Amino acid sequence: MRVDDIHQVFIVGAGTMGQQIALQCATHGLGAIVYDLSRDALDKASENISDYGARLVREARLTPDHLEAAWRRISFSSRLDDAATADLVSESVPEDPKLKAEVFARLNDICPPRTVFTTNTSTLVPSLFSESTGRPAQFAALHFHQYVWDANLVDIMPHPGTAQETIELLRAFARRIGQVPLVFRKESPKYVVNAMLGAINDVALRLVADGVASVEDVDRAWMIVMKTAVGPFGSLDVVGLDTVWHIIQANSAAAARAECDPRAKLIKDYVDKGWLGVKSGRGFYTYPDPAYARPDFLRGEA
Repeated sequence: MRVDDIHQVFIVGAGTMGQQIALQCATHGLGAIVYDLSRDALDKASENISDYGARLVREARLTPDHLEAAWRRISFSSRLDDAATADLVSESVPEDPKLKAEVFARLNDICPPRTVFTTNTSTLVPSLFSESTGRPAQFAALHFHQYVWDANLVDIMPHPGTAQETIELLRAFARRIGQVPLVFRKESPKYVVNAMLGAINDVALRLVADGVASVEDVDRAWMIVMKTAVGPFGSLDVVGLDTVWHIIQANSAAAARAECDPRAKLIKDYVDKGWLGVKSGRGFYTYPDPAYARPDFLRGEA
């Protein structure tokens, strides 16, 4: 398959990343089907994609006509059988290797032989479930970053059985949808950016969980010194605290000590309250007007 043969992308999972990947594909001329079992999740995805698109128009990064054309290329489905038309699959389900393996096994029975499979996993390596895809040579990690149109970086992580042709196809596909491809030489959990951010977030969580500093002061310190628009806790809200908790659980050692690890407990307390971050309107901050985005935050007045 050549990159020009990719016309339809099937996105498994209507969460934050699935929404952004769909919009990125559609604004670059590709059809995007967003799949989820939950109709509520699909309705929320439609609402969020609309908000994302409106933001890009306000920022003059898309014209209204361009956005309207992109919308016509996006559809929503609760039927996995709709993957039968896909040229490329992008999977963004929770970080559970067993679940991912089951999803890909089902997709292998549905999709035509030409379809390339990719996983957007943030912390797992593709070899954990490559055999379950039924087409390991046509499978690799294709990992996007928040927000897709701002980060403009996509990680391509092959496993030992990924065909070179698949790697080159994904490299070309990334460029086609406006992303800079970073091709890995070997598998490595958390990639590059997430590995570094993970270390920063771990320290930030420890500082708050141990009572050293507040959420706001940790973010404020980072934003002032590093000149960033958001701090570690604001970033975690964007990722989704339920996603962070899934990542903790996926790490068996972390899961085993979750009940006694104050960092894990801090996240779990928020998840138990339904405070999942931006997606739920509340996490470490309240949305859509988080304190860290206010002009007085960096002066210590918010």
